[in-house]
Amino acid sequence: MVELNFKAGDKVRFRLSDRELDAVVLESPDSGIVLVKLESGYNIGIPKENILASRILKKFKEEEVKKEFNLNKELPLIGLVITGGTIASKVSQVTGGVKPITDANEFLHFYPELTKIVNIKKIEIPFKVFSENMNSEHWRKIAECTFKMLEDNEIQGVIISHGTDTLGYSAAALSFFLKELNKPVALTYSQKSIDRASSDASMNLQSAARFALSDCAEVAIVGHASTNDDYCYAIRGTKARKLHSSRRDAFQSINSEVLAKISDGVEFLTRYKKRDNKRKAVLDKSYSDKVALVKFYPGQDASILDYYALKCKGIVIEGTGLGHVADSWIPALRKHIRNGLVVCMASQTIFGRVDPYVYSTGRELEEAGVIFLEDMTSECALVKLGFILGHYGWKANAAEKMLENFAGEFSDKLGL
Repeated sequence: MVELNFKAGDKVRFRLSDRELDAVVLESPDSGIVLVKLESGYNIGIPKENILASRILKKFKEEEVKKEFNLNKELPLIGLVITGGTIASKVSQVTGGVKPITDANEFLHFYPELTKIVNIKKIEIPFKVFSENMNSEHWRKIAECTFKMLEDNEIQGVIISHGTDTLGYSAAALSFFLKELNKPVALTYSQKSIDRASSDASMNLQSAARFALSDCAEVAIVGHASTNDDYCYAIRGTKARKLHSSRRDAFQSINSEVLAKISDGVEFLTRYKKRDNKRKAVLDKSYSDKVALVKFYPGQDASILDYYALKCKGIVIEGTGLGHVADSWIPALRKHIRNGLVVCMASQTIFGRVDPYVYSTGRELEEAGVIFLEDMTSECALVKLGFILGHYGWKANAAEKMLENFAGEFSDKLGL
């Protein structure tokens, strides 16, 4: 067998029986296999006995980012909050997996185009986690960092980098936590890290920067509108949902028009709250974690409600169609609502709205005290319920508060 003197991270030219290929060597869990990353971005395993010869093209050396990015005084100022996710990650040349970018200067090294559109006056990194590990404490920290930037009169808007998987929840939380918003807040993401082929990261960030300079004073998710690199959409934070696990255009606006189309400029497609730099934003982080999202399915035992009644102050049920559950659930719901559990209804169909007045089941649920949440997404409903129940004294008026349109979470019935 040929002696192999390369190490993980090295770029190597391999000669096989039928071809030559250049690839980066990765750590392999199998001593008999050489795991490599091809130039296409795919990983493959090569049995060692199939390697006729090898030559190291480039020895691995951890890249040091030394370039400093100074402010360009001719460009407007924004704030940047980095929280993690793929957009703030890079591929490890040793493991082949994705790891976080831990330094703000390194972030700008990967996205130099951003410094041609805006000056980044302030960068905050409150934490570095993938979004599936976030909870309400992370939402509060993001809101705190963003609020400080909103108070800075020189900063025109704020960009927040975030992972995609729970981005809809975070966007809804910020929509409620940041009241009387005076400037744009753009949450953005990527489905592929910047050092992979066909990454969506740079275009999403540039579009987020343009939204952050716009005339809109709302929280929005900014990202690819299609699988092509043609333009991005800005979607209201309370109306966005991730509908694809890996496509660039993962997010769609649910039961609402897209807020804006972004290419070289920002074209607003529906009514929006206008920027007012004299308006003072208000930070309201009140939140109760004693809420749950329960998806109803055929044959589900109503006794599950007994568990949630012990653990929670309120629940959101994802009902079928117009907002239904089995008849066997109604007595249990009536009992727990009478005992103080706040119960809300959203639809698992995603598009459309719940309506208690079409079928008898809906009428019985409403009579039992279930709050029907119109066309609100279930993610937004859960976050809003936690926000409402986090305020002292609001539980008594939970139905009224849940049906109040705080941040565009309800849409006009026309066209739906």
